Amino acid sequence: MSPIDAADERAIHAQLGRAPRSIHAVGHRCPCGNPDVVTTEPRLDNGTPFPTTFYLTCPRASSLIGTLEASGLMKEMSDRLAEDTELAAAYRAAHEAYLAARGEIERQAGHDVPEIAGISAGGMPDRVKCLHVLAGQSLAQGRGVNPLGDEVLDQLGDWWAKGPCVTPESTPESTPGDA
Repeated sequence: MSPIDAADERAIHAQLGRAPRSIHAVGHRCPCGNPDVVTTEPRLDNGTPFPTTFYLTCPRASSLIGTLEASGLMKEMSDRLAEDTELAAAYRAAHEAYLAARGEIERQAGHDVPEIAGISAGGMPDRVKCLHVLAGQSLAQGRGVNPLGDEVLDQLGDWWAKGPCVTPESTPESTPGDA
C-alpha cells in the first residue's frame, strides 16, 4: 500500500466521477500506473461505519466485473462454496485476512469500529454477493489470498491494455475526503 497524493486523489475522483471518501492508502496500482484499488478507513469522515476496506476504483475493471455479475457468476460461486469444503475454507481464510487488514487500519487510526466487527464484505465468508470486493481484495492483498477474487481477475483479462482509464488532463481537482 502506498500513501495518497494529490495526483492519486484526482485520478480516483475521475475514476469514480465524484470525490473519494475516507481513503487510507492506495491498495493497488494498475499496470498503467493509476490506482485501481483504494483502502478505506473503516469509519467514514462523516461517522458512518464502512466495512468495504478494498474499494475497486478502475471503471474498466468495474464495468467488466458488472458484466460477470450479470452473468450469474455470483450464484455459481456461492453454489460451489456450499459444495466444496476446501474452497469454503480458503474463502473463510480470505474473510479473516480482510478483517485483519481492516483491524490494522483501525489500529493505525487509533479507533475501533465495533458496528462492523466480524463483518468483511462481498458476502464473505459464506456467500458471494459482490465480485468487485473480491477482485479488490485479490489485487490489494495479492493472489492466493481470496480464491474467488483470483478467479474474477482471471476472467477480466488485461483490462488496462488500452492504456489508463483516466489521464491527468481528465482528472478534476479534488480535495481530501471520502471513497
